[in-house]
Order: sequence, then C-alpha cells, then structure tokens
Amino acid sequence: MKGFNGPMGPYPNRQLPGIFTDEPCGGADKPPADPPAEQPAPNAPKTKEGAIQRYEEFLHAVGREDIDTVCEVAGPAAKQAEDQGFGPCESTFLITFQMIPPENKKALQTATVDPQGVAGPAPDKFEIPAEAVRASVTFSESEIGSSTMEYMKDEWYIVD
Repeated sequence: MKGFNGPMGPYPNRQLPGIFTDEPCGGADKPPADPPAEQPAPNAPKTKEGAIQRYEEFLHAVGREDIDTVCEVAGPAAKQAEDQGFGPCESTFLITFQMIPPENKKALQTATVDPQGVAGPAPDKFEIPAEAVRASVTFSESEIGSSTMEYMKDEWYIVD
C-alpha cells in the first residue's frame, strides 16, 4: 500500500496470551490507598538553642543573599523599619547585600553563635550581640549589630 512503509500488525488469528486481559498486573493496578494524613510541621523549639539555630539560619541566608529566608526570619523587624520610613525588606536587604564585602558574605555562610554570649530577658526572647557571632572574620556591632529573637506563632523571629 502506498504511504504505509512500517511493519504490519500481528498476523491474523495469532494468539497473544496475556496482552489483553482483565487480570491485574501487580501493585500498580491496586486502587490507591487513602493518602496519609498530613502531619503539622513541628514547632520550633522554644529554647535558647532554637533561637540561636534560627539566627544562624538568618546569618547563613545573608551570606548567600537568600532574600526570601532573610525577609522571613527578619519579618517583624523589617516591618518595623518599613513603618519608620525604610523601604520593604526585599529592597532594603538587596541594598544591604551590596554593602557586605565578599569575604564577609562567605564567613556568614558558616557563622555560628556562641550560646554563652546570648542573654534571655524572657523565655521567649533572647538578645544576640555581634560579639557572640563566631566566623572566619570578626564582625563588629557596627557591621551586623545586635538582634533580638522573639518566639511568635510557633517560630523565632528577629524583632529588633
């Protein structure tokens, strides 16, 4: 036949057992089980260690220029600054990223916080001064300042 150059289908009356059947092939043919109930995310620990861990997440995000994480952790403080006339977090931190020398950004990516330098005026609030930050470069108060971490809505946030 003109226009048909592929192989012809199965020979007439050829038996192909198992190809056309209503028998299940295996697990894939079983009806899906009900999906597991979604587990709520565990709350951040309302401890000094939880506050430190969250602040370290913030420092690492600043070093990577991860604006989403930075603005999420610093949300309350950023909102307060915006109310005082500064721009929104997304634009002000993008400017801040430009002011940080590359070697300092790299140091922030692995920075840790010395728990001995962290003071808690309350169980849901901790002050983290610049001198508590441990990194391959020393950060001064004028470079990164002090931060107040507060536990709100089951998570730690920078509030000041």
